[in-house]
Amino acid sequence: MKFVVSSTELLGHLQAISRVISSKNTLPILDNFLFNLSGNDLEITASDLESTLITKMTLENTDGEGIIAIPARIMLDTLKEFSEQPLTFDINTDTLAVVISSANGKFNVVGQNGIDFPVLPVIKKEKKFSFQINADILLAGIARTLFATADDELRPVMGGIFVEASPEKITFVASDAHKLVRYQRADARADADCSFILPKKPASLLKNILPKEEGPVSVEFDDKNAFFILNDYKVICRLVEGNYPNYNSVIPKHNPRKMIIDRVELYNTLRRVSVFSNQASNLVKLHIKGNQVVVSAQDIDFSISAYERINCQYEGEEIEIGFKSVFLLEILANIGSQEVIIEMADPTRAGLILPAENENESEDLLMLLMPMMINA
Repeated sequence: MKFVVSSTELLGHLQAISRVISSKNTLPILDNFLFNLSGNDLEITASDLESTLITKMTLENTDGEGIIAIPARIMLDTLKEFSEQPLTFDINTDTLAVVISSANGKFNVVGQNGIDFPVLPVIKKEKKFSFQINADILLAGIARTLFATADDELRPVMGGIFVEASPEKITFVASDAHKLVRYQRADARADADCSFILPKKPASLLKNILPKEEGPVSVEFDDKNAFFILNDYKVICRLVEGNYPNYNSVIPKHNPRKMIIDRVELYNTLRRVSVFSNQASNLVKLHIKGNQVVVSAQDIDFSISAYERINCQYEGEEIEIGFKSVFLLEILANIGSQEVIIEMADPTRAGLILPAENENESEDLLMLLMPMMINA
């Protein structure tokens, strides 16, 4: 088989799907890209068994058809060094010899038999659910929640994003038991109630691909696998098995203390003050009284301390509450609004951090952070 392709276009597609390839593959064939030429369509696949990424290119100059696995590292390293130019791939499907011809030279590679590449999973019809969601909504849901997933091998369900679809809305949830993020969109819906847990790796792969996409993404899944079908790409992943905890039960309903504060000012203050916190605990204290909050930290072992005052709008009784600064900074960095609302009940219960104004009227973003004990 033979085809001609633009070097930069091919590199762009290969770089997008190469992120799925693991450095410690159990099967040697997975160190390759699978090229499948059929008519004028070139389909290229990369996989690590758990997740698979497929991209499609339509070519004008092709001859014959077939499949072959070509080493990924050699392809990427070579293509990076080409300026924009057409490359001719001449592949002998019997000997698996690949000859890549440029304007000035030839490059010889030996491929592997494409039949050895793992077979794609199939969605079981009797357990299939599907819905469509706009690429920008799916991207927002993943981008807002991915940072809050856990790295907990003992509880794999916490290591993914819980996606819950209903006829009213679609909800994305992530939590690591210290912080929780719930992102809802009323402008995306499914025909029936359904849910799945999307693992961290395919979620970050989607986060990289989705910015280039426009229009709807088709999501199909059963109890084991999910397919995300985009314009130029297809992402297939094995889902996290198990039941996600009831996240609504940990969100405190009655929070009489409410502070509205400039997000960037609080973020910058926390960055400065947290330098003086204990390295093991990262504890920062917020002492809120009247229309002022005092952000303070200290490390008794090194006799260092710091505090800064910030103006805010506050309703409720005086309170001193402690948070892990790293988590609070992460939360503030993942909210887009100019001001944030921090709602609290008491120093021992979770604080809610909400954007003062949502970027989109259909979205509802809630972030929760567990407090830390303040040693008197």
